[in-house]
Amino acid sequence: MRELVFFLEERSAAAMLEGLLPKLIPDDVKPRFITFEGKQDLEGQLVRRLRGYRSPNALFVVMRDQDAHPDCAVIKQRLEQLCNQAGRRGVLIRIACRELESFYLADLRAVEQGLGLKGIAAQQGKRKFCAPERLHSAKEELRKLTNQRYQPVEGSRAIGSCLDPENGRSPSFRNLVAGIRRLVGVEAAKSKDS
Repeated sequence: MRELVFFLEERSAAAMLEGLLPKLIPDDVKPRFITFEGKQDLEGQLVRRLRGYRSPNALFVVMRDQDAHPDCAVIKQRLEQLCNQAGRRGVLIRIACRELESFYLADLRAVEQGLGLKGIAAQQGKRKFCAPERLHSAKEELRKLTNQRYQPVEGSRAIGSCLDPENGRSPSFRNLVAGIRRLVGVEAAKSKDS
C-alpha cells in the first residue's frame, strides 16, 4: 500500500484534508499527517523528519500558508531546498495563498453545509468571495461571515468533507487538488461540458 505523507504547519490543514482526500485519492493510498506548531517549526524540523521517513512507498506533500510573506515563490523555493537537503526529490510543495481559510471562502456552499448555516452560499457572488486569496485575513473574514461559528480545527474538519474539488475560485486550492491527483496518478473528473 502506498502512503501519502503530508507535512503541515498546523492541525487545521490535517482536519481539512481528512475530509477532502477521500474525493481525490484511490483506496490503495493511505494518507498520513505530520503536523507542526507553525511554519517555523515545520521548516526547522522538515529535513530531519523527511530524511527519517523510511517507507519505500511513500509520496510526500509539504503544505503551509503564505500569510503576510510577499512572495509564494520564495517560500516554495525555500521548502524545495529543505527537501533537497533531506535527499527527497519530487516532493509536492503547496502554499495556501494567504491562509487555508481562503479555500473555504472560495466555496461558501461547503461552509454553509459543513457548519450547518443558512444563507452563506448566496454570498459567493460578492467580489471578495470571487477572489478570496486577495483578502488580508481570510480567517477573520470567515469568522465574521459565520458569526464566530468557525473555529480552525473543528471548522476545517466540518468544511473539508464538503469542499468541491472542482472549485476553481482559489488558484492555490486548485493547484493543491491537481498536485495531489498527479502525485497519486488520478485524473480529474471530466467536465460536464465535454
